[in-house]
Amino acid sequence: MDLHLLDGTYELFRNYYGAPPRTSPDGMGVGAVQGLLAGTLSLLQGGGVTHLGAAFDTVIRSFRNDLFPGYKSEAGVPADLLAQFPVAEEGLEALGVVVWRMTTYEADDALATAAARFTDEVDRVVLMSPDKDLAQCVDGQRVVCYDRRKGSFMDEAGVWKKFGVAPGSIPDYLALVGDSADGLPGVRGWGAKTTAAVLAAYPHLEDIPLEAPLWKPPVRGAERLVEALRGSLAEALVYRFLATLRRDVPLAERLEDLEWRGVPRQRFLEFCERWGFAALRDRPRHWRD
Repeated sequence: MDLHLLDGTYELFRNYYGAPPRTSPDGMGVGAVQGLLAGTLSLLQGGGVTHLGAAFDTVIRSFRNDLFPGYKSEAGVPADLLAQFPVAEEGLEALGVVVWRMTTYEADDALATAAARFTDEVDRVVLMSPDKDLAQCVDGQRVVCYDRRKGSFMDEAGVWKKFGVAPGSIPDYLALVGDSADGLPGVRGWGAKTTAAVLAAYPHLEDIPLEAPLWKPPVRGAERLVEALRGSLAEALVYRFLATLRRDVPLAERLEDLEWRGVPRQRFLEFCERWGFAALRDRPRHWRD
């Protein structure tokens, strides 16, 4: 049995820019929500998905913004997309899916927590997101990432192939290279290839010698890189902390609570009526009641 964990924030963004526009009876844009619900219903009815949980960044800001003002926020996110978050969360619950609404933590923290908690109870955990942050959760072939848009899985060997480092080094990698999506600037001069080469030999920031002649094997431009790291080591450690997903988010559910038992008929039909999703009303094939 597999446990599937859905990155609701990513899916809502993806549908906002990819699904046809649609408005509710009161004129609110809800095209991203309809796309998300249609895709999730297809996922649930396609076979193979028996246990599913979804997480959303209900509030884009998190505890990380208190530690680093430059961390990602709602700035630049279209207002009509932000307005669809609570509708999407309610909609997935109307499909019978467990939803984790994140305020203090981020959606990725909830997914990482669920993956760590339930990995010994299932055959495989599938993190349904291409977000590079979640690559740190990959464990052999037991915890994998899945890109729904590309239809491709990424196991531990895939993390090595894509990033050149082990899953456990992903936070260090992001601290050095930076991550524009999360507002992490990285360390000057540390590009992806160089960082991968160094972390393959020295998996964590503390392991990297701060004297270039000690680097084995040698890396081109090591003196310049060491100088940059020396001057920014404190900042890099902060960036790594920010990039490290939490595994201690207080999730109340047990594994059996994540089993999908069908769509709650009355709740789903009332939701579709309220938001004008007539095209979705007749799509469920497995009703809970």
